[in-house]
Amino acid sequence: MKLLIVGCGRVGSSIAREMADDGHDVAVIDEDPEALQRLPESWPGRFLHGHGLDTEVLVEGGIATADAVVVCTDGDNTNIVIAQIARTRFHCPCVVTRVFDPGRAAFYDKLGLQTVCPTSRSIETMTQAICDTPGRSVA
Repeated sequence: MKLLIVGCGRVGSSIAREMADDGHDVAVIDEDPEALQRLPESWPGRFLHGHGLDTEVLVEGGIATADAVVVCTDGDNTNIVIAQIARTRFHCPCVVTRVFDPGRAAFYDKLGLQTVCPTSRSIETMTQAICDTPGRSVA
């Protein structure tokens, strides 16, 4: 599988390592050249320094032939626009994007974007942890 990841922070670099370890062809784009340090020295994939909103960078990263695109920069607006480009212009069969704002994640999910909202997942997990833990007993 050919995978393009836009954003090489903790999430993007972890997905990149895991997918490359599984034998997939992985290209990563990040606007910070230092982000390459999050990938192993023996990184078998490609790393492109550039902005994910730059179509030339996306094309150089292989978006036109990618089987999947993961968009996980630190900006919701950037992620949503890149995901829309991947889906509508390049017809990528699988586009997954991170959206921090729960309301926006739900809205774009209804429009057909496959969104992951870490804020919603944190709220659910923390609320469940509170509900699963008995409180102090009243003496």
